[in-house]
Amino acid sequence: MTDSLPQPVIGFFTTISTMLSYGLMLVFGRVRDAWRQFFPRDKQNADGYAPIVTDFEDFFTRRMYRRINDCWDRPVAGCPGAWIDIVERNFMGYQKPMEYTGKILRCCNLGSYNYLGFGDPNSPTKPVVFQALDQLSVSTCSPRSALGTTILHRELETLIARFVGKETAMVFGMGFGTNATGIPSLVGKGGLIISDKVNHRSLVIGARSADATVKVFNHNDPEHLERVIRRAILDGQPKTHRPWKKILIVCEGIYSMEGEMAPLAEIVRIKKKYNCYLYVDEAHSIGAIGATGRGICENKGVNPNDIDILMGTFTKSFGAVGGYIAASKEIIGHLRRTSAGYQYSACISPPAVQQIIAAIKIISGEDGTDLGKTKLLALRDNANFFRQKLLALGCHVLGDWGSPIIPVMLYNPCKVCAFSRECLARGLAVVVVGFPASPLLLARSRLCISAAHTRADLEFALKVIEEVIDLIGARFGSPKLYAYPGEAKANGLPNGKHHGEVVVSNGNGTNSPGRRKKRQ
Repeated sequence: MTDSLPQPVIGFFTTISTMLSYGLMLVFGRVRDAWRQFFPRDKQNADGYAPIVTDFEDFFTRRMYRRINDCWDRPVAGCPGAWIDIVERNFMGYQKPMEYTGKILRCCNLGSYNYLGFGDPNSPTKPVVFQALDQLSVSTCSPRSALGTTILHRELETLIARFVGKETAMVFGMGFGTNATGIPSLVGKGGLIISDKVNHRSLVIGARSADATVKVFNHNDPEHLERVIRRAILDGQPKTHRPWKKILIVCEGIYSMEGEMAPLAEIVRIKKKYNCYLYVDEAHSIGAIGATGRGICENKGVNPNDIDILMGTFTKSFGAVGGYIAASKEIIGHLRRTSAGYQYSACISPPAVQQIIAAIKIISGEDGTDLGKTKLLALRDNANFFRQKLLALGCHVLGDWGSPIIPVMLYNPCKVCAFSRECLARGLAVVVVGFPASPLLLARSRLCISAAHTRADLEFALKVIEEVIDLIGARFGSPKLYAYPGEAKANGLPNGKHHGEVVVSNGNGTNSPGRRKKRQ
């Protein structure tokens, strides 16, 4: 019995074929660009105006994305439940508009973040949401600091603070904007932000927008984090070498492209040792993990008081929109005065606020039922069952047991579009991810599991995936069945966490870890 699953290893042929695919695209793309430079088809820019983007910046969009853009931006015609209605389009060719057929495809949904099923058309939150719509309308038509704060917004802030175990909280109208406008208000000139290498784009933008120095540490590597902090303290601020005014460590609860959970206890230990502040993004973990859905702190046994700033969004487990920051009264008071997202952007729609309030009360059991507990158990069991079966099919799967995000590695760019199109043709809606959202050689499909999925839904999805990976040649591992936590360890099946660090074969009998790039 082992404590961890083996690391997925990219075979030598897979590595070479993936690099060859990108190499051919670059060569032929550059040749075509050179040809167009001498023999232009039409006038690209008005007289006296420079191109809005350079050829180099636009190369990937023109030479790859536009050739497979039917794999993204698919219009939907229904709620993001366990099954979803997709509007059918025909891909008409490079740089040609797609043709809408007027047909609606009914698909099993593995792409939405509807972790607890509150985005379903028959959600138990529906009655109170319609009551809020009748009482407070669709929008307040105002930012929070003006006339945008309703009694529901105040109730939500009190409820979310109690739910996550912090003194107080404030809500924002947009989850992405919570990080992008919140972090610059927390760290300024003379400060240092130390960010996980694969943090979400909203955290990256927030850190870059702050008038502070930014450093990164290797993904989920507390030892490297400590080395970065020690080096930064020794060197001090650039040029002046004065001590830093403050140091803010930024990480996520569950990483959206990896499905992995942060080693929070180790990060908290380092944070306390060097008197740093800690900012944890719980967009994908709040309401999805932990015995009572309270996120990464509950899952890892960490006291929320040891985290200075807890951030989360309402777009996943709660089936709504917006985000929050929970912290001390001093920090929240400062954010209310200085955050552009709070001062100037529109607040959350009142019906959406009521949706969040009702969802939190169900998850915490304040509605007097055990529905929240049932949903949390269903989500965990569904996620572990699906991960286990994918491993048994021979897929390269990243992430941790219990995580509702399950990345399946595809590597080759040709397999990215083939996987998406073939799954859709068989009634399965999936999300595929390639460069620059993932490292160049580590393209993948990100599957999201919901408590709303029945076992029949998941078995249907597994059957489709098995057919497709056989068709496109995406069985990169040896089929093997692993037991997951909570399952009976029948037949001595190995158990444990899959750390998800991809290993690339170098062809000489040894392996080297795959190089990760910061997610853009």
